[in-house]
Amino acid sequence: MNIAVVLVEPAGPLNLGSVARLCANFDVESLRLVNPRCDVLAEDAVRMAVHAVPLLRKASIHKNLESAISDRRRVVATCGRLDHGAIPLQTPEDGLSWLLAGDAASALVFGREDRGLTNDELLLCQRVVTLHSQESYPSLNLSHAVAVVLHELARLQHHSTAPQRDDPAPASAPQLSGLLDDASELLLETGFLLPHTSAARMAKVRNLLQRAACRSEEVAMLRGMVRQLRWAIRAERS
Repeated sequence: MNIAVVLVEPAGPLNLGSVARLCANFDVESLRLVNPRCDVLAEDAVRMAVHAVPLLRKASIHKNLESAISDRRRVVATCGRLDHGAIPLQTPEDGLSWLLAGDAASALVFGREDRGLTNDELLLCQRVVTLHSQESYPSLNLSHAVAVVLHELARLQHHSTAPQRDDPAPASAPQLSGLLDDASELLLETGFLLPHTSAARMAKVRNLLQRAACRSEEVAMLRGMVRQLRWAIRAERS
């Protein structure tokens, strides 16, 4: 399948090289790095990548997570933190089965070695999975987490006897962000939102739309409605 592994601000060259090798092990051809905090081709990274050095060399660099997943329609993130707010967490089997439910371009997102993904970054992804580790020490080493998730994905791909569904792909993160930006502007103008609480409330709206897996045409329809309402309100005031 067309899948990318995305690492957000990786800081350790040993982990980076190990992840490149894992991508080669599990036939993942796209490695994407968001603001890497180490030299991508450092000696330790190259040594750990072994025969996956070409994949490491062609890894793409992105300024933020939304840019890294802008062309991905199914995105699953991993979370090892306990303070993830109200974001629903799924088992790897449930989250990865959803990833495999269609043939759209997809991505697996892994966070920083020391603090994982922020809640805002988790909200850019349609599904968030957590691994079955001990509650007293839930966070795994980055490359270990990638190994577990890619192995589980391969297991589901190769050993599932159920026919693969072809669920419609959800809208991309930038499409959803555009709708939410327009909606936020409208709701601030009408007084439904207040400036100091708007970010938190719109995060809940994003979470709702992510769980609904709205398609591109549905998001475009909602955005058109929001823009028309905003135009009508401004026209009435002028």
